[in-house]
Amino acid sequence: MNIFVIAVAIVGSLMGIITTVYLCVSLPAIIIWKIYRKVRFQIPLTK
Repeated sequence: MNIFVIAVAIVGSLMGIITTVYLCVSLPAIIIWKIYRKVRFQIPLTK
């Protein structure tokens, strides 16, 4: 039982770390991409 609980805790921790890293990388990338499109192609930021 103890090994099962540890395995679940490790898997849950890894999933939390992966989603946090994804959000921390993707949000600034999207903002930079939208600003680039605004400057280069005059596309509104909301499109």
